[in-house]
Amino acid sequence: MNGMKPELLLSLRNYSKEQFAKDLIAGVIVAIIALPLSIALALASGVNPEQGLYTAIVAGFLIAALGGSKVQISGPTAAFATIVAGIVARNGMSGLALATIMAGIFLILMGIFKLGNLIRFIPFTITTGFTSGIAVTILIGQLKDFFGITYAPGTTAVETMEKAEALVSNFSTFNPYALLVGALCLLILIFWPRVSKRVPGSLIAIIVSVLLVKFCKLPVNTIGDLYSISSSLPKLTFPAISLSSVGALLPDALTIAVLAAIESLLSCVVADGMIGSKHNSNMELVAQGVGNIGSALFGGIPATGAIARTAANIKNGGRTPVVGIVHAIVLLLVLVVLMPYAALIPMPAIAAILLMVAYNMSEWRQFVRIVKTAPKSDILVLVLTFALTVVFDLVVAIEVGLVLTCVLFMKRMSDTTKLRKWDDASENDAYKAIPENAAVYELSGPLFFGAADEILKVSEETGKNCIVLRMKGVTAIDSTGLRNLERIYAQCSEAGITLILSHLNEQPRKTLEKAGILSRIGEKNICPEINAALSRAAELAE
Repeated sequence: MNGMKPELLLSLRNYSKEQFAKDLIAGVIVAIIALPLSIALALASGVNPEQGLYTAIVAGFLIAALGGSKVQISGPTAAFATIVAGIVARNGMSGLALATIMAGIFLILMGIFKLGNLIRFIPFTITTGFTSGIAVTILIGQLKDFFGITYAPGTTAVETMEKAEALVSNFSTFNPYALLVGALCLLILIFWPRVSKRVPGSLIAIIVSVLLVKFCKLPVNTIGDLYSISSSLPKLTFPAISLSSVGALLPDALTIAVLAAIESLLSCVVADGMIGSKHNSNMELVAQGVGNIGSALFGGIPATGAIARTAANIKNGGRTPVVGIVHAIVLLLVLVVLMPYAALIPMPAIAAILLMVAYNMSEWRQFVRIVKTAPKSDILVLVLTFALTVVFDLVVAIEVGLVLTCVLFMKRMSDTTKLRKWDDASENDAYKAIPENAAVYELSGPLFFGAADEILKVSEETGKNCIVLRMKGVTAIDSTGLRNLERIYAQCSEAGITLILSHLNEQPRKTLEKAGILSRIGEKNICPEINAALSRAAELAE
């Protein structure tokens, strides 16, 4: 893990001119890919186009310089689009900046306290469900511009369901010329990779659409018709902070932090597989936190690791964080020199790019595979997370998904905890015969609050003066299981029955010892294995 050292410092130890040449080429190519995406994602997030570039420049630079991955490229991503749009609609840009800064602080703390590995405990069904849900929300949000639909005055369409309703109500206003431009761009995006993989299809689609609308004088909205565009450098600004605003934005900040952590670390894992390396997850979380704080302070939006841009980096020979720095510098030059020309980009072209992004992130194949092969409980979590993401928002989807997953997990664990009574005859030749004065019960599975009542099935045996409880299969015990075991011991003591425990594993032994139960049961009645317990029971018959 190399402690908490940024991968940039480690990579520069044996850096060569040959690798710099590869990193330089990869950085330029990644910047070309990131340019239209950054603009498109900014518009999808309800902010000005240049703010997408601010994010890619500031966050992309900081995360590359401080991150724990050799090849991670960070910037604005589709996963945040609907979240950011909702925050901006409710709280404005100042609220978004504060929420992003808070999320950055959470990410830094997650890295400092080495919580990077805990991300793996978020189930695959939840990540697939909300990723597919986000893809659908992006798709619905872009249909307006793709079809050139005009909303009636006073129409409010912030949430996904509001957008869907507005689309249906106003569909009669669709612009066939916008549909023509959007469809042409979509075809270019689909088929251009067969022509060239070096030049991104999104760039070709934008150039073709600009020329088509400009020279054919098509009545299609462009970015310049709807937004004011600035080519000025990002300026350092601090959002207004109050206790009430911090409290109100806390859920949004936590959502941004968790989503940034999940997406960034998943991207790192994918990149590790492509280059045969190992990222430092905690250092990456710290870098993501710093990058998001920097982005917010300079007018940007939330950022995270981008799988598509990271993969493009790797495929073009990039192997160090220098690529991310080069990509940020190139985008800075584009912002200063070429940004005014972004006003010419037709809105249907932006919509087509985002529709392609939505398709690529939808993970529909994984979704279908889970539905076909997974247990019903996993399918329930998947579908519910997906539906809640689309109908409500990501915060509700993750909260409900995690709670439902925990409940289902406890149900599964409780189902594995079983208590059975041994027959009077010996179980097999390896064991001694059960003395007539004893009854033997075997407990298996974790003895936690969801299954602790299982132990209460141990009955007071008529005509028996001892009960042997074999606990070889009990791997863990919690406070509820401990309490129920104490109840069994108290009942046995009142009835004059000796309780003998056999084969205590490490965690249960330490827990029972700390609670003082072992000392009450007595050292002679704590046996290492079942034959010793049966011998002890035979002694009590005398």
